[in-house]
Amino acid sequence: MTAHASTAHSFELHAGALRLALRPDLGGCIAGLWHRETPVLRSIEPVELQASRPSASYPLVPYSNRVGYARFRWKGQDYRLRPNFGDSPHAVHGVGWLRPWERVSSSTVEVVLRNRHTPDDDWPFAFEASQYVTLTPQSLHLEMVVTNLAEVAQPVGIGWHPYFPKRARSRLHVDLAGRWDSDDAGLPVRKVAQPGIDADVAHLDFDHCFDGWRGPARIRDERFSLQLTSSLDRLVVYTPPTKDYFCVEPVSHVSNAIHMADPLAHGLRSVEPGESTRAWMQLDVAVV
Repeated sequence: MTAHASTAHSFELHAGALRLALRPDLGGCIAGLWHRETPVLRSIEPVELQASRPSASYPLVPYSNRVGYARFRWKGQDYRLRPNFGDSPHAVHGVGWLRPWERVSSSTVEVVLRNRHTPDDDWPFAFEASQYVTLTPQSLHLEMVVTNLAEVAQPVGIGWHPYFPKRARSRLHVDLAGRWDSDDAGLPVRKVAQPGIDADVAHLDFDHCFDGWRGPARIRDERFSLQLTSSLDRLVVYTPPTKDYFCVEPVSHVSNAIHMADPLAHGLRSVEPGESTRAWMQLDVAVV
């Protein structure tokens, strides 16, 4: 993609010292969030971004994390999906992050993005997703509304996938109830008690979904004190030791919930035709 084309597809919000750059055409993603010149999220100038995966954050819809082996059974019907994540056998993170979104309305501090999905090999049900993005001098607020456009009830999950820069003093504090441990294929198989995380990120090695998230997730380093809150009560925490970033992802459901005996008990939502479901997350930013 040329720089001129990328610029044409990008959009920025400004509030106080915060600058938010969006690439609606690349999965409705956030390219970057900066406080003056310092990245708050892992950030890249929008003109340089070629896909949503290296971005600062992207939406997870209509499911988060993995659908095991890219197939599922829903209300007596079997469905197959297209694996969409490199050489993984699974379908990962839904379809929203891989599709262009349109800018419906905008101002200097807010923007509305929309994606309308028609049934295909990546997801068999029609839906419309809208993202409402608001920037204030102290915070980033994201809300997503998903409406079922199919003629049958469909399973829906909502989430976001923010990446945070791993700095020398990055620390994570969050109150939780349980951790889902996974098998060799990366699919959850058992829940164990985990009352919380309170540690330097450099000492963590998680790639897990957590239940029972309460209160803000606090992320602090030598530059910022961040508070992540959400209407959702589960988190995926990914802290790869060899990477210069980590992820704290608000999600509605346990990874691969659709394969569990009671998907709705694990956060997946059954949305009737014409009905909607919604969620929000907010990142409050304070300079240390």
